[in-house]
Amino acid sequence: MRHFLSRLSPIWPALLLACCLSLLASCGGGGGHHPPAAGTGSLTVTIGGLPAGVAGAVTVSGPATYSKTLTASTTLTDLAPGAYTLSAASVAQGTPTPVTQQVQVNAGATASASVTYAANAPLALSLQEVASGLNAPIFLTAPPGDSRLFIIERAGRIRVVQNGNLLATPFLDISTLTTTSGERGLLSLAFHPQYASNGYFFIYYTNLAGDIVIERRQVSAGNANMADPLSALGILTIPHPTFSNHYGGLLSFGPDGYLYAGTGDGGSGGDPPGNAQNTNVLLGKLLRLDVNASSVAQPYAIPPGNPFATAGGRPEIWAYGLRNPWRYAFDVPAQLLYIADVGQANWEEVDVRPMGQAGNNYGWNIMEGTHCYNSASCNQAGLVLPAIEYGHDAAGGCSITGGYVYRGAALPELAGHYLYSDYCSGWLKSFSYSNGMASALTDWGITNVGNILSFGQDAQNELYMLSGTGKVYRIVRR
Repeated sequence: MRHFLSRLSPIWPALLLACCLSLLASCGGGGGHHPPAAGTGSLTVTIGGLPAGVAGAVTVSGPATYSKTLTASTTLTDLAPGAYTLSAASVAQGTPTPVTQQVQVNAGATASASVTYAANAPLALSLQEVASGLNAPIFLTAPPGDSRLFIIERAGRIRVVQNGNLLATPFLDISTLTTTSGERGLLSLAFHPQYASNGYFFIYYTNLAGDIVIERRQVSAGNANMADPLSALGILTIPHPTFSNHYGGLLSFGPDGYLYAGTGDGGSGGDPPGNAQNTNVLLGKLLRLDVNASSVAQPYAIPPGNPFATAGGRPEIWAYGLRNPWRYAFDVPAQLLYIADVGQANWEEVDVRPMGQAGNNYGWNIMEGTHCYNSASCNQAGLVLPAIEYGHDAAGGCSITGGYVYRGAALPELAGHYLYSDYCSGWLKSFSYSNGMASALTDWGITNVGNILSFGQDAQNELYMLSGTGKVYRIVRR
């Protein structure tokens, strides 16, 4: 059969062809590309040197507030003619060359530029001395947004480092109110989140009777480097009879705005009174207090959500089953709480739990680390087991000194890693924690800095180590 077109007038094929060509033109043709708009140009950016799948960070900016960030090689089209600036940022896996460059884009042409990343050397850490001549520097902190460092001397003084200089006059001196017998003394300091406007700070110390005292103080109205000696307001006194050890000692404001306090189990060995598991006493606990409207009549209130606020147990308790939580830390970006609990005779541990999780039982004195204490077996139901532990051996130590999760700007490769040490061994180690597991355990090769009494954190989230030699060190890149 002959095709039906053969019966049509010879003009019809020509008309059909013209229609098809017109449709193709209106749809951009069959190739999927279109020529540059009149008067524009293109820029091909090549990003190299990174492992497959790893993103670069190159920002292209130009005329008419043009800005685009590239993570891989690409060609930018329909660019207005003019000068374009490429700014390349470092990433964890590499450093770019060049960091900045300028390229001219002309109408009807394609310009090109390239950025090459070189692999970073593995991160190495060292310690930079920032203060010396201190008497048992036991803690370091700073008010929010403040460039100064506030260093606690265990004997009862708070010293200030300003512009790199250790000021001679203490910010506060309560040495007549405390003693360094056993593990006693002035143990920590917490600035109120609104310190810049209200001047309030809180201290944790042992009084001359050996009891734990939490007290509010205020900065002097006329001198930012001096506390008002008449501003003391007692918040809480916790009896600590019989023994002169296991005081815990850290005060810290959580991201919820409440004041937390870590208390020891009351001392001796093995917690003979059973304080840590007894929710009717405040020893061996993490406490949570509302001190935002403290007065003589009501020094603190019980925050909503405290697990024993409505039935059974002391309402101040947030968590229990702790032996001697010398240092703990909140990691706000990951919403995690890290508690470094000092062990008895064999095991040191770090516990990690969600910050908002109330009522956790960390196991002491049923367990020491992941091991039943003084027993071949024990009931572990409902107990929080540590994220990591280490033993008392040649490679370990004797008493964990907890630190912080690094969230500063100077060492981006270290972001999210929890740093800790040991009082006896003095090393610096870290691990990262996610999905309920610790990983990337690292020994940073730090030695010969003496007994590590504490870590500290400044207002820029950089970290410090405090030594029994009387020196304070900033953790820096080697």
